[in-house]
Amino acid sequence: MFLGKEQIYNPSISLLEKLYVFLFGMPIVGLRIRCRNILSLIPKNRDYKNILDAGSGSGVLTFELARKFKNSQVTGFDLDPEEIGISEAIVVRAGYQNVLFKNTDIETMNEKECFDLIICVDILEHIEDDLSALKKLFNALKEDGILVLHVPALYRRYPVSKKSLNFYVPTHVRYGYEIEDIKEKVIKAGFCIDISGYTYGFMETLANNISYMITKAQKKNKVLYAFAFPILNIISLIGQSARPEELGAGVFIVCCKK
Repeated sequence: MFLGKEQIYNPSISLLEKLYVFLFGMPIVGLRIRCRNILSLIPKNRDYKNILDAGSGSGVLTFELARKFKNSQVTGFDLDPEEIGISEAIVVRAGYQNVLFKNTDIETMNEKECFDLIICVDILEHIEDDLSALKKLFNALKEDGILVLHVPALYRRYPVSKKSLNFYVPTHVRYGYEIEDIKEKVIKAGFCIDISGYTYGFMETLANNISYMITKAQKKNKVLYAFAFPILNIISLIGQSARPEELGAGVFIVCCKK
């Protein structure tokens, strides 16, 4: 419920915003839906000594991984130096011992067999040469390591049931992926796919669509969204176990390096 609570230590937000985070956690519906899905997809009964959040952004998922896997070293890579600076400040203020952040671009990273688990959430749609990025992630995994990948689907249900192109976001180089296309690229990069499918069931999609209508994915109408978020989050929570079989706004792939 309180995903992103460490943001109360974020030096870039106001005292009022920190109070809101203290009460409700990170107020981004889509982010919370993705995080819940990703955390549920990580294979259990495994030891993950080193974990990478490839494209850590605000660090919300990175910190959640550090809490969930207390005996693991969790690293967040992101190309935005401002986001990394904020995350590093949170590490110090919150007293985390098992998490660190690096200002690193996935496209140019040269890590070789360093990580047991890599999480990559809604990053590939920002990268023109996504196959090359997948190969970088493959190289960074240890033998038998796991990649949990999430990307936006090419289509979603919007506003309620109509099949529409996924949301346009200015920093994306593509709207999203057909599931077979991204699976083909994952295999070309060298991975063996364990499971794949869609995220964002009906209730999650409804909550996310309303959120998008308010904010336009550009943090607009903050006051209205502040009132709407607790309700939208509850709506999304009601539908969190209903993963769609044919059409969802996100695509997930869990794969391994053999």
